[in-house]
Amino acid sequence: MWSVIRFLVRQIERLSGASGLIIAWLALPLIIATCYEVFSRYVLNNPTIWAFELGYMAMGTHALIGMAFTLRERNHIRIDVLSIRFSRRTRAIVDLIGYLVLFLPVMGWLSYALWDYWVEAFISGQRSGQSAWNPIIWPFRLCFFIGVALLLLQGLAEIVKSIDALRGETHKAAGAGDR
Repeated sequence: MWSVIRFLVRQIERLSGASGLIIAWLALPLIIATCYEVFSRYVLNNPTIWAFELGYMAMGTHALIGMAFTLRERNHIRIDVLSIRFSRRTRAIVDLIGYLVLFLPVMGWLSYALWDYWVEAFISGQRSGQSAWNPIIWPFRLCFFIGVALLLLQGLAEIVKSIDALRGETHKAAGAGDR
């Protein structure tokens, strides 16, 4: 049974890694669109109607989808000044309690709420209302849900890795740092 769970953890970590690497490429069109907007606005004196919304949607998507990759790589903000003094076992206990008491309930609730948030925008055909471009927003809201769902999955993988650490076992991560 535990070997099946570890297999699932490896698959989750691969998914987190792949989604993080794929979404990293979203920075390129964001940079191009921003440079075009700056050129168009200040050199041609002809600002675009789409660059602002494209920018916040691309940046938001980039950050949301990248959350699971960031957790896998242990790059989210932590209070390391305390945790570096803990033994591996104590760190695992603190991580496990945090994931079970805070992370899982919040991410579970957020995933559920964001699913409804996306469905509402999809069914109604809601538009942004932020500019003359006024794009439909369900794709952006779908990215909200996907990002949090990927983070929730990676959190489940982190729980298993914390349990492994408590059992004195090391976990072979799919390309991640110091596990």
